[in-house]
Amino acid sequence: MGKFLGAIVTLAVLVALIILAWPQAAGLETTWIVAQAVALRTVLAVGAAALALVLLVLCFVKPIRGFAGSLAALLLIFAVAVAGIAAVRGIGVNTTANGRPDDVTVLTWNTLGDEPGADAIADLAVESGADIVTLPETTKQAGIDIAVAMREAGQPMWVHTVAFDDVAKARSTTVLVSPELGDYRQVSSSAERSDNTAVLPSVVLEPVNDTGPRIVAVHAVAPTQTQMDNWRADLAWLADQCSGDNVIMAGDFNATIDHMAALGVDGADLGRCTDAATLAGAGSVGTWSTAWPALFGAPIDHVMVTNAWKVSGFRVATDHDASGSDHRPVIAHLRPMTAS
Repeated sequence: MGKFLGAIVTLAVLVALIILAWPQAAGLETTWIVAQAVALRTVLAVGAAALALVLLVLCFVKPIRGFAGSLAALLLIFAVAVAGIAAVRGIGVNTTANGRPDDVTVLTWNTLGDEPGADAIADLAVESGADIVTLPETTKQAGIDIAVAMREAGQPMWVHTVAFDDVAKARSTTVLVSPELGDYRQVSSSAERSDNTAVLPSVVLEPVNDTGPRIVAVHAVAPTQTQMDNWRADLAWLADQCSGDNVIMAGDFNATIDHMAALGVDGADLGRCTDAATLAGAGSVGTWSTAWPALFGAPIDHVMVTNAWKVSGFRVATDHDASGSDHRPVIAHLRPMTAS
């Protein structure tokens, strides 16, 4: 009887580990619990390896040697597989030195309600030479203050904001765009929630002359237990925003590329957009939370592009962890595919 129960438990653990390693194989990547767990791949790998070591010690206890050994083997295989996926996506290469002055540079930073302050945000934008700055949880006034500081530094910017109310800073998203990219009109709305992400606002900008990229400043709701339906709806809506040939999306997606598995088109990650971090070899660097080391965090803040662009430089800025925001800034240098 004991051997039978042990076999049942071992089989259940095997199934659970397969789901956690690659939930998209069963279409479970956006389900409660699984979605939260898969966002922390490196934590899962380390935790599984640690538990496997404990079980290996228990192998010295003769009555449970076979059971403990089987579970330890499964956990070690799982840890290696999950760590391998993380390694393939990339674990922290800073390639921004490869950027060129004529690249389009995108900075995105969830500021947790303007917390780093306009000067700090403007300093990072100027330092990185940002042409597009997307700022979830950032108010219009903060955006104006950032634009003024950037103008004084020689980098003028236009400011666009969508706010779902005037009280909660988290319900504002601001995007700054360099005039060098041309004129843009805002096509997302705070009045019609059907034309936006459901709980927290995103900003969609279209070029007036139709020659530049569509720009989407993203803020999807977090996948808490009560918001799972809205979260899935947000990701689907964002995928629709990247249905064209020339799109740049950046912001807080509250999702890793695992969660987007069913929403990509023609091999892309979300709609026709692909994650710049993964293309640059940094797709496993955590952008949230700043309370954790970057390799143990969740890569949920992204710059995503269609195949009209190649990623010439990328980094997750870990040197702003004490800024007051719980998200790390992400910087991507983008070059048109037609450029040499």
